[in-house]
Amino acid sequence: MLIDKIQNIFKIPELRRRVLFTMALLIVYRLGGHIPTPGVDTVALKHFFSQNAGTLFGLYDLFAGGNLSKATIFALGIMPYISASIIFQLLTAVVPYFEKLQKEGDEGRKKITQYTRYGTVILATVQAFGIAVFLENIQTQAAASTAGVDPASGLGFRLLTVITLVSGTIFVMWLGEQITERGIGNGISLIIFIGIVAQYPADFLNTLQVLRAGTLSPFVMLVLIGLMLFIIGGVIMITQGQRRIPVQYAKRIVGRKVYGGQSTHIPLKVNTSGVIPIIFAQSLIMFPSTIATLFAPNNEVMQSIISFLSPGGWVYNISYTLIIVFFAYFYTAIIFNPADLADNMRKYGGFIPGIRPGKRTSEYIDRILTRVTLPGGIFLAIIAVLPFFLIRQFNVPFFFGGTGLLIVVGVALDTLQQIESHLLMRHYDGFMKKGRMRGRR
Repeated sequence: MLIDKIQNIFKIPELRRRVLFTMALLIVYRLGGHIPTPGVDTVALKHFFSQNAGTLFGLYDLFAGGNLSKATIFALGIMPYISASIIFQLLTAVVPYFEKLQKEGDEGRKKITQYTRYGTVILATVQAFGIAVFLENIQTQAAASTAGVDPASGLGFRLLTVITLVSGTIFVMWLGEQITERGIGNGISLIIFIGIVAQYPADFLNTLQVLRAGTLSPFVMLVLIGLMLFIIGGVIMITQGQRRIPVQYAKRIVGRKVYGGQSTHIPLKVNTSGVIPIIFAQSLIMFPSTIATLFAPNNEVMQSIISFLSPGGWVYNISYTLIIVFFAYFYTAIIFNPADLADNMRKYGGFIPGIRPGKRTSEYIDRILTRVTLPGGIFLAIIAVLPFFLIRQFNVPFFFGGTGLLIVVGVALDTLQQIESHLLMRHYDGFMKKGRMRGRR
């Protein structure tokens, strides 16, 4: 029974302490999401986001858990930290210094983490200043159109906004690191996860209102629920799916001891790049509409480009799909280097049966990775385009699919696997009696 499994979590003192610690810090994060930034007109900001949900502001607000549209102290969320992490991950592939740090083990990774924190502060400061100017312009326009009181503006408002938002980002980053170290699961991922899940109750209420109004029939809703369950199962399968390449290690005699001789495998994930290709593709395809919103709201050329690339159209869908597949290959090539893997295998006496060590092994791994990445990239594209199809064809009153679904499923699986390992390590039954997670001891 599931209840028995949950009770087992609280029977283990260490696991109980980790779970309660994680829940407490997530509650703190959600409470901070209701503290507004001083001097902000939330009504004007909410109206702006309702008119510009299809721009980069809407994407950023998704990762901020809705805090940007409400201009809370956590309006920047964890995105500066994620951006800094991606930047330094890319630098390890092109800058020898960072590549050397990555290969130094724990000490090198600690230095990269420290650089990532510094980069987070820099990015958060730049973004916070941009948001301060952005909020100032929105409030000025709203006051001019309604003939209201003069809004907060000037150097004092900008400085206060920058200090508030940067401090909020640093605090959220600290919460994520504390959850990772002393809680359960990846703290940064859980913060994004809880921000996305927090919007589900509102979607559920909107769905009930649509059903009561008769806009969406109960039969269609049942079909959609079945389809959503099927899609979630597909996301789990792709997230967990991997191609295993067998590896044999030769026996080595060191002194009087024999090392090696065992068989293992290299797990090549179907979706090695995770949710990053969709984020990159969304940022790229939303860039024209964002520029038009900020700098050329009345320009006819820009408005025609926006309408041409409107979400759900065939041009948008085809472009979006191709960009996602491209970034799936691009990001996989950056984070996974077959040449380094083949070189490390040769150093420790490992080889793939039937394949010569060295260059042939590298080419063999690269060929398999290329073939495995294609279905993963196509599946990501389908998940990304799915919400627009459901909204246009079935008038679904919520956004199902895309980045949010992949993050929620991926983080839930990762957290569940960590809890599973704690339970099995102490001889308790895990959540699953069958399947891949059951065997993780």
